[in-house]
Amino acid sequence: MLGKIALEEAFALPRFEEKTRWWASLFSTDPETHVKEITDINKIRIEHADKYGVGYQILSYTAPGVQDIWDPAEAQALAVEINDYIAEQIKGRPDRFGAFATLSMHNPEEAAAELRRCVEKYGFLGALVNDTQRAGPDGDDMIFYDNASWDVFWKTATDLDVPLYLHPRNPTGTIYNKLWADRKWLVGPPLSFAHGVSLHTLGMVTNGVFDRHPKLQIILGHLGEHIPFDMWRINHWFEDRKKVLGLAETCKRTIREYFADNIWITTSGHFSTTTLNFCMSEVGSDRILFSIDYPFETFPDACEWFDAAELNLVDKRKIGKDNAKKLFKLGAYKDSEA
Repeated sequence: MLGKIALEEAFALPRFEEKTRWWASLFSTDPETHVKEITDINKIRIEHADKYGVGYQILSYTAPGVQDIWDPAEAQALAVEINDYIAEQIKGRPDRFGAFATLSMHNPEEAAAELRRCVEKYGFLGALVNDTQRAGPDGDDMIFYDNASWDVFWKTATDLDVPLYLHPRNPTGTIYNKLWADRKWLVGPPLSFAHGVSLHTLGMVTNGVFDRHPKLQIILGHLGEHIPFDMWRINHWFEDRKKVLGLAETCKRTIREYFADNIWITTSGHFSTTTLNFCMSEVGSDRILFSIDYPFETFPDACEWFDAAELNLVDKRKIGKDNAKKLFKLGAYKDSEA
């Protein structure tokens, strides 16, 4: 398929090359290639995209990013630097690139203001946040965005009519030491990423974020961070048990209704036709978006799988590009009408 849209595609600042190389050594079998790919914007990515039929990419700063910085002033300064940098990098290629804002999530008013600046000044298409914000004097606290103190931020997102991509980050501090230190191979895609994001997302559901902001749109990668696979069980316990005990006070609709109206999932890093078909049956093809997770995953793995997947052409086109066109209100881009 030509003209696919991909929207979990990471970049890093070139000035952090040594840190990026060290980070890549923890998960990559080829750290040098990872460094080259994640710091490139307009050459390697375009070559891959042209070869594998990706017409448009929405770029975002790599995890854990600003969410790993517990000093509020330092986090905000880096977020602004990142946003100004990527805006400059992509401004000459509106037919190939968009961007998600990077945000410090220490303060809801400050985060809302930076999101507004990026959307109104640069035309960014939303924001990507790497799960909870590290905070506190030693970085051991975690800020969730699922309570009423964050309503000013969520109201800004809905006023601007842009989505937020809730992306994982590695567990840190006490949480890491207690849960993951003796199970280090489960950190990341095997388990911890889904563990963190699914907790945060279901916290938003049960704490009423989507009821207070019914137009809010949230994107989850990796085919929904395990939530679709527990949909029946979550719905059963919410509706038949928890709401009888008081959940109905803060969670007005069903989990399936929130997925139908507020939550999207992407194929990033999860290239299984069996799993995709399951998610289509639970979530629906209207709420699924193609993505790669580059450069942590590869263009050929994602694109060759998707192009060859045995899906009906209507659903394949929806997932490959039409849903993203609608969500991000995109105009013409390379091969957009192919």
